[in-house]
Amino acid sequence: MNLYPLKFEPILKPVIWGGSEICKFKQIAPPRDGIGESWEISGVKDHVSVISNGYLAGTSLQELLIKTGSRLVGKKVYEKYGNTFPLLIKFIDARENLSIQVHPDDELAKKRHNSFGKTEMWYVINATPDAFIYSGFAKKITPEEYVERIKNDAFIETLKKHHAKPGDVFFIPAGRVHAIGAGCFVAEIQQTSDITYRIYDYNRKDADGNPRELHTELAKDAIDYTVHDSYKTEYVPCLNQPVQLVTCPYFTTNLLEMNKPLRRVYHQLDSFVIYICIEGESTIKDDKGNALSLHQGESLLIPADTNVVELIPSTYTKILETYVE
Repeated sequence: MNLYPLKFEPILKPVIWGGSEICKFKQIAPPRDGIGESWEISGVKDHVSVISNGYLAGTSLQELLIKTGSRLVGKKVYEKYGNTFPLLIKFIDARENLSIQVHPDDELAKKRHNSFGKTEMWYVINATPDAFIYSGFAKKITPEEYVERIKNDAFIETLKKHHAKPGDVFFIPAGRVHAIGAGCFVAEIQQTSDITYRIYDYNRKDADGNPRELHTELAKDAIDYTVHDSYKTEYVPCLNQPVQLVTCPYFTTNLLEMNKPLRRVYHQLDSFVIYICIEGESTIKDDKGNALSLHQGESLLIPADTNVVELIPSTYTKILETYVE
């Protein structure tokens, strides 16, 4: 079985806080309103991505991983994760504020849910002038004070609120309290996990008029109460050179901004590579003779048995490159 760069059918998620930008950004017609998330590449159970290009079109990512193993994801990745694809890639469009939440780490998630934990990152693609993101604490509180503040509707004032603008990067390790605010359009890269503890939801009601469920006690033990000086990832953009944004045990993500061809060599990486096109369009050529275009709003999975990729932008292009080291 010959592997080649893979595109997938987007999994569009209608939610109460969703907006109208995802279909426009991804050039999906007719556009749909109220779509909060597009799951670009997913191995999450019951939400597994399906290949959309080439002779493998119609095959699920799970099926392909079972058949090809380390050729698709890399030897060390396959040894660690087996037939679970380790990353979930999303676009998120927040017309309204998302709930304030926290994710458990691997140890707690394994114990409670027999799942991986959830460390993630956000790259802000677009943002309205008043858009914001909550990430981390602005002041020190105790677990007991957290519970009291939830009861008294006084929790939100303990959080660090960041003005969000295009190009901002936020790394959200498991345990960090966070929320995407209204007006943010982001790319999210995360561990394969769908476990979220909802801490606060602005007293919103669900479709039946009931308060949305909170996970106060579950979150209490999952929260990292450490206060940090800064929660935003700083970096210096550089045209036609990869710029590292985040590296952690679960993924490394680089920013590729290009107006001329860029050659990427992966023979020592031992991992799949994902491209998420944020702006522009490029032709992607690999060392097996495959070539295809990648435009804004599309994501691409480069199999681990690929050694060299050349990215040839047709105009200024911005791509997030992510893999497992």
